[in-house]
Amino acid sequence: MIELHPQYLIDEKNQRQAVVLPCDEWEHILEALEELDDVKAFDRAKSGAGEALPFEQAVREIEQDYKA
Repeated sequence: MIELHPQYLIDEKNQRQAVVLPCDEWEHILEALEELDDVKAFDRAKSGAGEALPFEQAVREIEQDYKA
């Protein structure tokens, strides 16, 4: 679990309007979200929703996209 140290910005009615986090905590959150996106992409790929390609063809296509 990410340990957070938020500070809140409040309005004139003492209602929370925004959160301020230390940069390292924010970067940790972003990394966790990126990892979650990777897990979701992996799950979608494993669900068989797409067409399977031979390994060699997949490598060729990746290399072609990289060169473009």
